[in-house]
Amino acid sequence: MENKKTDRLIWFKGDIIPVGDAKINVLSPTSQFGANVFEGLRAYWNVSEKQLYVFKLPEHIDRLQNSIKMLELEATFTNVFLQKSVIDIIQANKFQEDLVCRQTVFLDGFGNWSATGPVEMFIAPMAKGRYYEKSKGIDVCISSWERINEKSLSPKIKMGANYMNSRMGQLEAGRNGYDSAIFLNQEGTVSEGPGSCVFIVKDGVLITPPLTASILDSITRSTIIDIARDDLGLEVIERDVEKEELHIADEVFMCGTAVEVVPVFSVDKIQVGMGVKGRVTSDITNLYLQIVRGKVEKYRKWLTPVYSG
Repeated sequence: MENKKTDRLIWFKGDIIPVGDAKINVLSPTSQFGANVFEGLRAYWNVSEKQLYVFKLPEHIDRLQNSIKMLELEATFTNVFLQKSVIDIIQANKFQEDLVCRQTVFLDGFGNWSATGPVEMFIAPMAKGRYYEKSKGIDVCISSWERINEKSLSPKIKMGANYMNSRMGQLEAGRNGYDSAIFLNQEGTVSEGPGSCVFIVKDGVLITPPLTASILDSITRSTIIDIARDDLGLEVIERDVEKEELHIADEVFMCGTAVEVVPVFSVDKIQVGMGVKGRVTSDITNLYLQIVRGKVEKYRKWLTPVYSG
């Protein structure tokens, strides 16, 4: 079932209502200062089973709770409630297709930027296919913008305000003819993209910046590390990555809940490897897309079914 944007239902402050009826106070801290935390979830339609699976829902909820705590929001949502609310709103929309779902906990009311309450939530599922469906790979640049860090706005907190840093990097990349960007951190080493983590492949070894490189604790990143080691037999190293390594890598790819796994064909107009999707990137992509659709039995533990029966 394909839901038009205007017909879509949204979970808003405990009720399920048409998206057009969801109103947020323009003077609230979330409107004025970006005082909100969120998770972007993915659900995948399994045609043969006629089932929709949310990928790693408990892990996303755990990260949301961590963000709530780090931003010091006075929220009392339980993990069970947060998970059930996601399932309820997807069911209400009767989706039978791939989708993304934005779960946002925000500061309502009339407080200033130091307010800790009142706290509300909305959950908005949207039909969504692959982010780069029509592209076999992307061209990126090294951003002139430095990635936010733990001494300013911690990238470990998945909050709306942090994504203005991502916005500036993405706008700069688009202005200069690139598909996306890669940020460096305050140490001058590779951090992450505007909404994705970075991996390189060199001599058959998979390498990615560590969590201390001013990156989000990415759920997709941890998934790829696990399946690369356990299923593909790859050596995986988490270490600082110099920007020059992007230019001489055999393969580069970026990953995230929204973008899934996307190969990088060039960095700063310097071709990566052969300029095509490499073998390691292909193997990881193919396995990842099978897992999220419930086609790999041992990883069905990572899936939460939406529909009963």
